[in-house]
Amino acid sequence: MRISPLDIQQKQFPIKFRGFDVEDVYAFLELIREEMEELLRENAFLKEQLHRSENQIKEYRDMENTLRETLMTAQQMVEDYKINARKEAELIIKEAELRADEIIKEAQEKVVKIHEDIVDLKGIRRHFKEEVKRLIDSHIQMIEFDKEREGEGQIEGEIKSP
Repeated sequence: MRISPLDIQQKQFPIKFRGFDVEDVYAFLELIREEMEELLRENAFLKEQLHRSENQIKEYRDMENTLRETLMTAQQMVEDYKINARKEAELIIKEAELRADEIIKEAQEKVVKIHEDIVDLKGIRRHFKEEVKRLIDSHIQMIEFDKEREGEGQIEGEIKSP
């Protein structure tokens, strides 16, 4: 049986010859004591539960803050990685462009060199043709000279033979 504050307030003790019935007063006090003990135990239990719940909430908040900080750190790292990747990609592109420019320059230099070589070879060919032509002309002249001499020799031989 639960005792309410109203029960305590309305409790009437019968008056006897020498005052209140002591047994009734002690029985009522015992009942109040038991109720108070139960209330104190329940209060202590609830306070302990409240304390545990508050600690658990604090732990959850700490975990939430840690997770939030971890997430923010991870997001920052991702952003940093993206920035670094972009910078690295730009650097690679610039290096590739420089290398391509070098290759093009080298190729253009080779083209110029090949063109110069072609011009030189054309000059050598023209010179060679001229030399061969001179050689052929000189041989032709020699052959003609020899023919002329042979022709003169035959005429001289005919003149000497009779």
